[in-house]
Amino acid sequence: MRNILPLFIAITLFISSISMAQDNSLKASVQCSMKKMSMAYPLDLGDSPNTPKHSFDVLNYKLNLDIRNCFLTPFPKSFSASNEITCRADTALNSITLNAVNTSLVIDSIKLAAVSFTHVSNILSINLDRTYAVGETVVVKIFYRHNNVTDAAFYVSNGMVFTDAEPEGARKWFPCWDKPSDKATLDLTAKTPATVKLGSNGRLADSTTVGDTTWFHWVSRDPLPTYLTVISAKVGYNLDIVYWRTLSNPNDSIPMRFYWNAGENTTNLNNIKAKIIPMTTLFSQKFGEHPFEKNGFATLNSQFTWGGMENQTLTSLCPNCWSENLVSHEYAHQWFGDMITCGTWADIWLNEGFATYCEALWYEYTGGYSSYKSDILSDASGYLGSNPGRAMYMPAWVNTTPSTNELFNTAVTYNKGACVLHMLRYTLGDSMFFDVLKSYATDAVNFKYGTVVTADFVTKVSQVAGQDMSWFFTWVYQPNHAVYGNTYNITNLGGGQWQVAFKARQTQTNAAFFPMPLTLKISFSTGSDTTFRVMNNVNNQVFAFRFGRQPTTLAFDPNNDIVIKQGSTTVGSTLSAPTLVSPLPGSISPAAQTVFIWNQVPSATTYRQQLATNVGFTTIVYEDSMLTDTVSFSGQLAVSTVYFWRVRAENGGGTTAWSTTWSFTSGTMSGVGDEKNIPREFNLSQNYPNPFNPSTIITYGLPHRSRVSLGIFNLLGQRVALLDEGEREAGYHNVRFDGKSMASGVYLYRIQAGEFVQTRKLILMK
Repeated sequence: MRNILPLFIAITLFISSISMAQDNSLKASVQCSMKKMSMAYPLDLGDSPNTPKHSFDVLNYKLNLDIRNCFLTPFPKSFSASNEITCRADTALNSITLNAVNTSLVIDSIKLAAVSFTHVSNILSINLDRTYAVGETVVVKIFYRHNNVTDAAFYVSNGMVFTDAEPEGARKWFPCWDKPSDKATLDLTAKTPATVKLGSNGRLADSTTVGDTTWFHWVSRDPLPTYLTVISAKVGYNLDIVYWRTLSNPNDSIPMRFYWNAGENTTNLNNIKAKIIPMTTLFSQKFGEHPFEKNGFATLNSQFTWGGMENQTLTSLCPNCWSENLVSHEYAHQWFGDMITCGTWADIWLNEGFATYCEALWYEYTGGYSSYKSDILSDASGYLGSNPGRAMYMPAWVNTTPSTNELFNTAVTYNKGACVLHMLRYTLGDSMFFDVLKSYATDAVNFKYGTVVTADFVTKVSQVAGQDMSWFFTWVYQPNHAVYGNTYNITNLGGGQWQVAFKARQTQTNAAFFPMPLTLKISFSTGSDTTFRVMNNVNNQVFAFRFGRQPTTLAFDPNNDIVIKQGSTTVGSTLSAPTLVSPLPGSISPAAQTVFIWNQVPSATTYRQQLATNVGFTTIVYEDSMLTDTVSFSGQLAVSTVYFWRVRAENGGGTTAWSTTWSFTSGTMSGVGDEKNIPREFNLSQNYPNPFNPSTIITYGLPHRSRVSLGIFNLLGQRVALLDEGEREAGYHNVRFDGKSMASGVYLYRIQAGEFVQTRKLILMK
């Protein structure tokens, strides 16, 4: 629904519109947002509490429109039409209800399975000729007229006719179920004067001219939501067509149709006609091949002031708006918004945030990463400067359509959406991030040509990443952003040893804690900088590092990848220098100790020497490390989450006198006797690294002695490797899996310990 803007805002927009068609300096996301917010959309369309209960699935709309007179003086907005609707019953069905705005549409009669109707309060209720069982097909035909009214959906002026329907304006020019969750194919025939060119969704099946009249017949084989249904038509329209050769079959091509007005800047137009080819290739490589049988753009007139509208396969643009930035935004919608459509208006960021992010991807293609980052930082600035303080995902919008001012808020829906995708790229890394986008956009079972809600996208990210990524989407579900008040200090420990301690602290009071991986760069008085990446999963988390040279400064997020954060990092009282004792306590029954993390993990030899010196045992047996979510045991520490190793000391008679498990967690290392390091319940950790090549480590925990079977299985459930089997003591155990003899792919690993069974996924990538 759309609010009528206050008068002063409307005047401001009108004044701006005078130059807007000639000024494409604004970012596409801003133009798109302003266009959608500025259109009057009254709140009396029966959405709440009168929204029809959806008990059927629309399969096809067959529209036949006589709009010939709309192109002739005095250019009336009235026309006659019919709509043959094919739907499938989702429940036992003896009536259907549709959206049809009373002030715009008059229902004359009904036919086929329809026997009677009422049209009250913008709802068309149709009684059927019988009760249809679940799964049966129902076809009704509605004969109707459009009144000679201005309704911000069907536009007529001076020989041009066009439609513009987002979010729920389609109900003003044809009866329909006008929510984004129900997509249907389209068959549209329009009667016009012979001097008109008319574009619509899908392919032009045929056009027939008899005398001074032409009938255009457009067919969309691919389903679309009602708000993306479009007509763009004009007397004397110019039409150019270029062809993009498909990636899957170079002998096949897809037409790109360009409708344009006389007098427009043909240099800019020709630039877009040339750029649409590499742009299609780029998006096809990133997100899967161009999904439709044609595409196109149509510049409209002064009634369409701002930016563009991503109608499926025929984008509307403001007059003379042949801007690369604008086109990249609207064109990206063909994948994100048109091919995959937000299931509810609460999920609109999956349309607009993605399209805004694709603006930056096009800049990256044409100008390198610095151009990409500059555009993302512009989005971040736009969000931080105009943040309204609400979340990207608003649960109430699932059922109640908000005003367009809220729905298309530039700062949150567009700018923050793009920034969150950038931060997901930073979190996952380039390879996995683009794997996520492509897997999401090419998922023909769940998403492609269908609808999606935010929870579906979260699940897809976790599946591709091979680990639960729901924590990241705090950025989507919570309002506002992280405000950091970090501190660090540098301590001279003596003997040429230095410690850097860093406390990650979020200070915002208007939002939840935002978990994030943090990049820390430490500079030194001599030599090169050192960069660490640690996982900040709780507030006031402390990370400490030891070096054999003098650190001078610490830089938090040096590349500014957490782009929508605020706050500062200053020198402060973070950690006092630890008491330097052996990393193993000099006691037979040690209490828990807290010490520092070394930037190079100490070797087994070091522990043998220190234990022999401080404890006096003659034989030291070092057991392999257990790792979860970190780098290799012998390499430089990069993530601080959790990892374990064990040291067992034996006296000369072979008797074990002391067994200790050490764990690093969030920048501290603690060691406790085995009797205190028994897990409370069975658990199977996510393997690390994941994806991996060729080996990875799997860790499991046993609360008591158990018989264990740990195996690797393919997706058919066939076991392809047995990693561990037999009686195992209580505690934590790790097993290394080497997949060098196996093919790349997704596998399952499953543990059975007594009655406990758990399965996880791992990804082998060669």
